[in-house]
Amino acid sequence: MSRPTRTITRADVVVTGLGAVTALGTGAGTLHQRWLQGEVGVADGLARASAFDPESVMTAKEVRRSDRYTQMAVVAAEEALAMAGWGDGSPYDGLRVATILGTGIGGITTLESQFDVLRDSGPRRLSPLGVPMMMPNAAAANIAMRRGFHGPTLGTVSACAAGANAIGTALRMLQYGEVDAAIAGGSEAAITPYATAAFGGMGTLSEAGISRPFDVRRDGFILGEGAGVLVLERREDAERRGATVLGELRGYAATVDAHHLTAPDPAGTHAAAAMTAALADADLQASDVAYVNAHGTSTPLNDRAEADAIRMALGAHASAVPISSTKSAIGHLLGAAGAVEAVATVMALRAGVAGATLGYEVADPEIAEGLDIIAAEPRALPAGERVALSNSFGFGGHNAVLCFTGGDEAFL
Repeated sequence: MSRPTRTITRADVVVTGLGAVTALGTGAGTLHQRWLQGEVGVADGLARASAFDPESVMTAKEVRRSDRYTQMAVVAAEEALAMAGWGDGSPYDGLRVATILGTGIGGITTLESQFDVLRDSGPRRLSPLGVPMMMPNAAAANIAMRRGFHGPTLGTVSACAAGANAIGTALRMLQYGEVDAAIAGGSEAAITPYATAAFGGMGTLSEAGISRPFDVRRDGFILGEGAGVLVLERREDAERRGATVLGELRGYAATVDAHHLTAPDPAGTHAAAAMTAALADADLQASDVAYVNAHGTSTPLNDRAEADAIRMALGAHASAVPISSTKSAIGHLLGAAGAVEAVATVMALRAGVAGATLGYEVADPEIAEGLDIIAAEPRALPAGERVALSNSFGFGGHNAVLCFTGGDEAFL
């Protein structure tokens, strides 16, 4: 007896809200505009979100009871929800709203500070909130509690691909009807003594204190902090309630190199496979791509492997696609990187202009051949509907790629 087949029609998923906290300031618009202006949020070799004020959204008590990475996630989420027009409530049943936040490390600020207390003052002086503050799922849980969201709530932990994986997971839940809306993104606040020293000991941080992805002089990444959050809804529901559609999340794919715990596969094979699969998931071709927001960490191995992956995935069309790295302006936000870069990508598609790869001045012949890396000045994108890939590759060999479409309002 043959099993009956079931046809599943996937819903169109759109972006209705964006929020960001970065070294360039608080706000998705701030991120986009200051990047276009060529501003770099790096000081003394670190990209701190020095202007961040959690009490702009949270009470003093809430701030005391949460780690910095959770505070950043909450502020970014509240901006995104306000932009989506959700006000103080929700247009959906709370059981039908997902909250998914990625992080690479979680509450390491709390972990380090509480270890100092343990060492210096003993266990009786430890905070009873230490564990819930440092949990990698704390950011998602806090946002859900603030807003009364009761749908799937979880954290994704996949190093520097975590934010993109969170957004991709939300996309699937929406496409197949598990939820009606999702708050998805990532947050990281790992500029701490131990984390900074540990990354430095690995030789991954820039000794020059400059993020210059794809440049022949690149010598490591700049450690940054911040958060990025998107509000995702099914198109028909968003349009029914009169929401402004900022862009569409068309596709997502994830692979793993299974090559090395920290180094990418130098051939870029499986990163390219993720790009190709994300386009296929979006029912698009390589020739449709108008922009790539690269992972672009400014490390020798990653940038070379990603360049090869882009050439492999886009083929002959690769030379016609402008590429830039947001990390050149805000550093590497680890588990939040993919989410913040997704925000930057949607903003670029909507505005029709992408920021430059700041610091990119001396081309690396192994990278530049056959690629169009945006240098020095922002680049106008084609009119009409635009397609972009946002790449995120992380320790562990995790590869996650998001495919967005956007453009002139007539095409949204």
